[in-house]
Amino acid sequence: MMVGKGIEDIDVVMPKDAYDTGKDMPTFNAYLTIVVRGPEGRIIKVHRQRSHSPTKNFIGLLLPISYYVTTGQSYTLTNTSNSSCSFSINCAPSSSKACAGISYPNTGNSFSSNMIIIQVGSGSQSNPALAVTLASPIANGSGTGQLVYGAVSLPSNVTVSGSSVYFTVSQTYNNQSGGTITITEVGIVVGITLSAYNRMNGTGCGNLLAWYDVLSSSISVANGGSVTIYYTFTVNP
Repeated sequence: MMVGKGIEDIDVVMPKDAYDTGKDMPTFNAYLTIVVRGPEGRIIKVHRQRSHSPTKNFIGLLLPISYYVTTGQSYTLTNTSNSSCSFSINCAPSSSKACAGISYPNTGNSFSSNMIIIQVGSGSQSNPALAVTLASPIANGSGTGQLVYGAVSLPSNVTVSGSSVYFTVSQTYNNQSGGTITITEVGIVVGITLSAYNRMNGTGCGNLLAWYDVLSSSISVANGGSVTIYYTFTVNP
């Protein structure tokens, strides 16, 4: 009876630190950093948040070849114009069918698979994973409600720091609209071409929204000011 009483008194809730083996953190993380500058170039705000919204397009692009070979299924990618193209790998080299694959940039054969822009917008969506375009994209220009998009900055290699590996992509936008611009959503847009195994051509899928985030708080960019957006992707953070 004393043994039974003793068991009842034991606190069976596992303390949180009992799970800490040093290996329980996610091995992949994405972070969003936004730096806002005023008309005089001085930093007036730094916004940071965890980025957590790869889209359905992004997940589809990561499916292994074995998925298509084993299931015989195709995957539909939807571009920012709401047009679609099907991606499948269901043939052998000797087959008369064209085996589609995601091509690396190859301008000689008009194969384009590269990052286009970090797009900004003034809307939001409740289910980011299903987003195929920003809810309310902010156009590139100097007119009312527009921002001047600078060139995308891409790293030439990943950075290794201890056990962590990361890379950052960024883009700067200038406000020449004559009024304040408010940013509430951000997305990474890539251009994708499906190449073919047995023929030197490809199918252009267009621009795909691969990553999308609604900001935890809005960003205001004054007329004459600028904003720089950084996406950092890291392994073993």
